[in-house]
Amino acid sequence: MTDPRDEVPSDPQPAGAGGDDVAEDLPDTSGADGRVEDGGPLESQGVADVTEAGDATASPAEADELTLARIALEERTLDLQRLQAEYLNYKRRVERDREKVVQNATYAALAPITEVLDNIDRARESAQSHGQGLDGGFKAVADQLERTVAAAGLLKFGEPGDAFDPTFHEALAHQGEDPEVSVTTVKVVAKAGYRIGERVVRAAQVLVVDPAGG
Repeated sequence: MTDPRDEVPSDPQPAGAGGDDVAEDLPDTSGADGRVEDGGPLESQGVADVTEAGDATASPAEADELTLARIALEERTLDLQRLQAEYLNYKRRVERDREKVVQNATYAALAPITEVLDNIDRARESAQSHGQGLDGGFKAVADQLERTVAAAGLLKFGEPGDAFDPTFHEALAHQGEDPEVSVTTVKVVAKAGYRIGERVVRAAQVLVVDPAGG
């Protein structure tokens, strides 16, 4: 009998049979030049990382430029605000100076006329003491003159019963005490006062009385 172990296979296969099939199932990772391309996806990720790093490096520079632009804008805004404030102050000064010029011119023109107005007042008081009033052409001229100076800004003040104010009144004399008044009061107006705006052209010349027990 022949021992089966002594039989040699007619078509022997070397160890590792079926290796070609396995090799066909494996992906080809070789490049065009035959080199194996290890970790291709990793290299792509590395490029992305470098790009992101570049963006991160550029962002602070852009932020610095934006900060500088914002600072420059704030400085220009402050400059404009200062310029506007200076212009407004200049405009106010010009307006005040213009008003002063007008008041000074009005004062210079009307101050001498107060003496003429005093004469009109005395003539009116004299006529009233005789139970009469100004009449005729004199009355028409007097009324027109008083209207004209009032329209020009010369205002008359000072009436009996006004509280004495040294800013507007000049006390010529005291006429004793009066129980009907609580403060020093104008009793008689010797000459009326005149002002232009808040500027006193001439203080009213008055006689005053004091409160009782003062």
